[in-house]
This record gives sequence, C-alpha cells and structure tokens, in this order.
Amino acid sequence: MARERRAHPRFPLVLAVQYLGAESALDYTENLSEGGLFLRTERQFKRGEKVKLVLFFPQIVEPLEIEVEVVRLREEGPEGPPGVAVRVPDGNVVDRDKLTEIARRIAATGKQPEPTARILLVEDNHLVASMYAAALRRLAETDHLTGLGIEIVSDGAQAFDRLLREPRIDVLVTDIFMPVLTGIELIEKVRNEPAVAELPILVITSGSDREREKLERFGVAAMLRKPVKYHELVAQVRGILVKRGIIRQRRTDRASPEGEPAVTPLTDEVRARKDDPNDEPASRR
Repeated sequence: MARERRAHPRFPLVLAVQYLGAESALDYTENLSEGGLFLRTERQFKRGEKVKLVLFFPQIVEPLEIEVEVVRLREEGPEGPPGVAVRVPDGNVVDRDKLTEIARRIAATGKQPEPTARILLVEDNHLVASMYAAALRRLAETDHLTGLGIEIVSDGAQAFDRLLREPRIDVLVTDIFMPVLTGIELIEKVRNEPAVAELPILVITSGSDREREKLERFGVAAMLRKPVKYHELVAQVRGILVKRGIIRQRRTDRASPEGEPAVTPLTDEVRARKDDPNDEPASRR
C-alpha cells in the first residue's frame, strides 16, 4: 500500500461548486483538504490561473467564497473524469483559513451517513439556489432525517446528465428559464427517458397558461409561481417525499402550525386559484 505523503488528510466528497462570473458553469469537487481541492470539470484552465469559487457545503456551512490557483490539469482517463487540482495561495491567509476550518469540521463529524433523500435543484442564479437549499435543509431538522442530500446545477443539460447517474435523485426542483436547456426541455427529456420517467418534478416558474398546460401534460407534481415563498417550497417537497414513503406524514400536515400547506398537484382547482386576478403577480427575469 502506498504511503500517504500529503501534509493534510483529504476527505473524499462530492460538493457543488459555482464559479463567480460564470454562473452557467457548475462543476463538482472531490478530495477536499486544508490546502486545496480537485474540481471535476471539462472547462479549460491554465496552470497558475486564479479562479474565484463559491463552494456549496450542504448541512455544514452557508456557501463559501474563496480564491484558488490552478496547480494541475487532469484529462479523462484511468484516474477518473477530467478536472483541475486547485489550491489556496500561501499568501491568501483569509481564504486558506476558511478552507482549513471546513476540512476540520468534516474531520470532526466523521463519515456522514447516506442521505435519506436526494433533491436536485436546477437554478442558474447561485444566490437564489443557495437560499432554496437553505430552506430545504429545514426538512432534515423538522423530520429528523439522517441526511438530506441537496445538489445544485445551473442548467437543464447538467441536470439531465446528473439524473442518469447514481446515486438516484428522489425529487427534481427546476426553474423554467435557464441557459443551454430550459426547464420545459429538461422535463420532456426526463419523461422520455425510462430510467427516470417517473421522477417527481416540482417546477418554479412565472407561470403562463401555455407553460401550465405543458406541465400538466408532462405530469409535473406541483408548480410554484415566482416570487417563491420558502415555506411553500419546503411544504411541496415534503409532500412529495411523504407520498413516496420516504418520510412520515404528520397529523398536522393538513394545517401545520407554521402554516405550511400540504403538497397540491397541478389541477383545475389550482389553475383557477392561480389565475385569480387578486393574486400577487409573479416576478419575471
């Protein structure tokens, strides 16, 4: 067995990463250490190039912003998928301390259990995505889940690629207006792919009549109109997980103390309520 020569132990993780200034590019990281990490990505970089990252660490800390320097390039091969090794420059004490603290927290918690449920968020605005993720983490607390895996990608093409890989996703939450592959196009591909055709899908959208008709035709579980109220997002996802038998139904689900409504499918009743002229108009991008 080869002797471990690294100055700091590494922890094999898969963490979502978003590049500042390139919101459409979401990649994954692995092998986090106190000094750096490896990014699984097909984006082209040069050695010595400096990149600002926003790291999403579900259930550990809020999104973390650091600046790193590319130190090694890896092509796809026996070692694994393509990517780059990056490290925090020695002179950047603040960012190095941030990464060191995260590595220490992970070491202290030990091996994390497999998530009870995995949710894939498809949203091209990293700030909005982080707020959705923070709201959904309430499920792990209120329902005493052993873990809630929340993964974030920024467009439908990346989402579809992730859905075809293990471990499986239990709920897809997607926006409609996105680059590369829109939410409607993503949903159509999902419904035409036998491996994931029955996946529950929750849509966040501005909600035009044409979109609503398409979503009903594709059997979407629910639709939330913008601006989204976070307690409604949590309630809808929770209702889907209850229906799938992943978490138990509460006696208070019909009218919870927090006022969170039970999951509601896309029906004519919902359409009538959402078309009420007294409703607050949804924001548009």
